[in-house]
Amino acid sequence: MADYSGAGAYAILAVFGFFVFLFAAAAYVLTSWFLMKIFDKAGVQGKWRAWVPVYNFMVFGKLGDLSPWVMLIAWGAAIVLGQIPGVGWILFLLPVAAGAMAAWRVGLKLQKDTPWVILYVLVGIVWYGINAFDQSRWNPNVAPAPWATNAFFADRTVWAGVPVQPSAGAVPPAGYQPPAGYQPPAPPAGYQPPAPPAGYQPPATPPAAAQPPASPQPPASPETPASPEAPEPPAEASGDDTPRV
Repeated sequence: MADYSGAGAYAILAVFGFFVFLFAAAAYVLTSWFLMKIFDKAGVQGKWRAWVPVYNFMVFGKLGDLSPWVMLIAWGAAIVLGQIPGVGWILFLLPVAAGAMAAWRVGLKLQKDTPWVILYVLVGIVWYGINAFDQSRWNPNVAPAPWATNAFFADRTVWAGVPVQPSAGAVPPAGYQPPAGYQPPAPPAGYQPPAPPAGYQPPATPPAAAQPPASPQPPASPETPASPEAPEPPAEASGDDTPRV
């Protein structure tokens, strides 16, 4: 009598694997579509970038101020070393952690607060869909990332078609300031400034401003004529003027 138990188990396993494949393919298509919409908001050129496996997450990492090579290392370690029994599942947390770092920065540029990262960790495809089709606008002018000065995590790569994020680098240092008490070196002895070229004439001095005319003097007041002297009375005759008899 033929043993059909083994054949039935393989059939069930094949059906289960088929549905897993369909689920994975649908998740890949939806995630790539959502990433394409997010890339459009960020100004990434070339829609094909969202449809290349692993590379699309490297571009996503660049938009989140995370080095794309960190994202590649995380995915590579999860795929290659994730088959180790017992500890392999821990390595699958590496791309989740790297993606959460990038999603936090991308969310800030799409006006999403920090708690939105929890949604990304729990149901990442929902996070992608919301940010792909909501009314948020891409604004890269956010505070620098905490790892902006870290040579390993910070994004320093430049890819054609992928906008460089101004918040990816650290704040540039202030200009050089000489130490206190610094004196510039004196010119050498006998130094003469260069002579002007031959035929050079200095610009003429502009004429002095015209002086305002002197104010006219008021006319002198006429002198008052002297008052005439009073006539003197006639002098009296000398002697006795009584007629003599």
